[in-house]
Amino acid sequence: EVQLVESGGGLVQAGGSLRLSCAASGFTFDDYPIGWFRQAPGKEREGVSCISSSDGSTYYVDSVKGRFTISSDNAKNTVYLQMNSLKAEDKAGYYCAAAQHYYSVKLEGPDPARYDVWGQGTQVTVSS
Repeated sequence: EVQLVESGGGLVQAGGSLRLSCAASGFTFDDYPIGWFRQAPGKEREGVSCISSSDGSTYYVDSVKGRFTISSDNAKNTVYLQMNSLKAEDKAGYYCAAAQHYYSVKLEGPDPARYDVWGQGTQVTVSS
């Protein structure tokens, strides 16, 4: 069974850090992109970052550039999202997803329509 499981969410003060993990099972993710997305109450799901482990290319949306870092550990079949300098507006449910086909993450970024397998999400709350 293809599955993604997120962990690492929690409550943090503004300016603090969290590291989210996305563990994949049932498939090897290093062939296809993995993305992180978030959804705040009353808002649409938005892409945050994505990585193509096959060539190491990454993409960040402007709102998280310089604060978030995506990385992968192929041996553990896990993708991470290190989130630093967290802001109140980062509060959301965070989801990882896997695309089951190749596309250029560098050019196209984390487009939700490109992703086929989704995790259940982990909540990030930032207190000001």
